[in-house]
Amino acid sequence: MGFEEHRRAAPGRLRVAVITISDSRYKAWREGRDEDLSGRIMEERLRKEGHEVTREIVPDEPELILGAVRKHLEDPSVDVILTCGGTGITRRDVTIETLRPLLEKELPGFGERLRAMGYEMVGTPALLTRATFGVARGKLLCCLPGAPSSVEVGMKLLLPELGHLVKHARE
Repeated sequence: MGFEEHRRAAPGRLRVAVITISDSRYKAWREGRDEDLSGRIMEERLRKEGHEVTREIVPDEPELILGAVRKHLEDPSVDVILTCGGTGITRRDVTIETLRPLLEKELPGFGERLRAMGYEMVGTPALLTRATFGVARGKLLCCLPGAPSSVEVGMKLLLPELGHLVKHARE
């Protein structure tokens, strides 16, 4: 099978769980305000491509982050889990430490490219992210930074290959 045939065999419509990890966005969400611009960007881009999306927000607490992700890992209808937030270097940034142990295969090229593209846009602040991408239980798990500009770059990288990546993760 040639490359293009291989890509055409990839699923076109996916079910994606978007999880924003942020103390402040979670507080606003609980108060009935949606201040989660990054989560909305992810949802809008995914829906525009025809994917089904669920979205939630959790605070920067390891057990709550892990609970939200495990719920989607156990749901057979979910293909992709995208998180945003908690990838920096502050004491409260615990997304990577919490979720990296779930990854069976890591794809470091994604984070490397995200940081390179971010560096071209904003300079050295882009190097502070520990964005991570890989496969967990046959599903894609991607941890993006919380900044809307980083989410835009991440979605630009992910969307063209998302179905193709899901196909490989399932094999």
